[in-house]
Amino acid sequence: MKILALEQIREADRYTIENEPIASTDLMERAANTLFVWLLPRLKKEQSIHIFCGIGNNGGDGLVLARLLVNQGFDVNTNIVWYGPTGSPDFLINLERLREIKYSKVADILAQTVFPAIDSGDLVVDCLFGSGLNKPISGFVSGLVNHINDSGAFVVSVDMPSGLYADKDSGVAHNHIIKADYTLTFEFPKLGMLLPENDAYVGQWEVLPIGIHHEYIRDVQVNNNLITAADAAVRLRNRAKFSHKGTYGHALLLAGSAGKTGAAVLAAKACLRSGVGLLHVHLPSSAALPMQCAVPEAMLSIDTSESDISRLPDIAHYSAIGIGPGMGKSEVTAKVLRLLIQESSRPLVLDADALNLLAENKTWLSFLPARSILTPHPKEFERLAGSWSDSYERLSMQRDFSMRFGVYLVFKGAHTTISTPEGDCWFNSSGNPGMATGGSGDVLTGMITGLLAQGYSSFEAAMLGVYLHGLAGDLAMEKSGMESMIASDIIKNIGKAFTKLID
Repeated sequence: MKILALEQIREADRYTIENEPIASTDLMERAANTLFVWLLPRLKKEQSIHIFCGIGNNGGDGLVLARLLVNQGFDVNTNIVWYGPTGSPDFLINLERLREIKYSKVADILAQTVFPAIDSGDLVVDCLFGSGLNKPISGFVSGLVNHINDSGAFVVSVDMPSGLYADKDSGVAHNHIIKADYTLTFEFPKLGMLLPENDAYVGQWEVLPIGIHHEYIRDVQVNNNLITAADAAVRLRNRAKFSHKGTYGHALLLAGSAGKTGAAVLAAKACLRSGVGLLHVHLPSSAALPMQCAVPEAMLSIDTSESDISRLPDIAHYSAIGIGPGMGKSEVTAKVLRLLIQESSRPLVLDADALNLLAENKTWLSFLPARSILTPHPKEFERLAGSWSDSYERLSMQRDFSMRFGVYLVFKGAHTTISTPEGDCWFNSSGNPGMATGGSGDVLTGMITGLLAQGYSSFEAAMLGVYLHGLAGDLAMEKSGMESMIASDIIKNIGKAFTKLID
């Protein structure tokens, strides 16, 4: 699913109005109807509803919604917030339509107005600014924002929480921003919804379709995308009837060190569950027996060192290589990583201590095989690329890193972000906070390595691995809950994740 920049969103509306064709007021009517349909089953007749409308088109959406709710017999208090001398043309048309309805209650809010009382059991619909705001909220409107946030009412924001910018830093530490429980946005997600510092303002969010012209959606060029089930499913390949284990690749994992065999076990299990035909794990000799007992399906390449990976096995016959889980950072292991980078002609999957060693030896980055996949968590990426002041700066750094070194970088976390050598970013839509547990990243490394070994491109392996990993976590959550989830629960649900994606 494409994530449009603010100007592209405006152009999408203009294109639809001109080419459907449809009147702008009718497109506003269509948008408000989707809000109405979403809200209706969630409302109680005795509930008081407060809709706060700015004087732009976001406020116009609120006016149409108010009219629809009043016609259904709901107690709706529509508040017009006059932060300017007049409203947009479509706003004014719908204000007149609302005033003509019997039983509609419309109040004006000006600088000197006492704000209306809001009870904790009420519903507030925020239609003050939407995504069009490009400067901090100030004046009496900032007081209104604080009044709404302090009310304890359930808040639904339309398009974007007022005060929060759609695609640039909002200065959340000091600006006045609506804290929504739910954000309902139209047709496309906004970049700001996907970033951690905005979570307290966005709350849960949902994209509502309003019939933007299909030709515009098809043709518009973006460099941000949201990975949906459909995006992942279309890249998943069917298995041929007469295929065999050799058809699905031979992966090598270099993982484990003294006291960290578990990471290697998790990565190996996940690799096998991801469909690879054959798997070798190269690991210290002390880890051989635990690995063979835990993962009998894996073949072993046993290092001469008891505690560390100290040599690189022959890599000529492997279709994909993953390195890092539980590997440690000993001097001999660092030499193995350097040799692997020098000798591999195929993309590598690098995680955990492989990334930490790269951070300590940054000159090696330029020699990584083209289209390799790096999977850092935030601190690992900071060691690789430096610190950042906000998520927009981090995204810029991530894009630059991928383009500079020709690699895919999987920045792990909520809405895990994949950046490409071409400078695109893909945000994941699956997963949950229960996956914030030790070993979850090792599972992802195994999955991506297994997919890469099967002949998926680096991008396909990263995208499918990230989405299926999150989906398996979602399925695990249904059984274990978030608090009790462990990495092994994710592995147990990889098969179900594949099945769900295929269905």
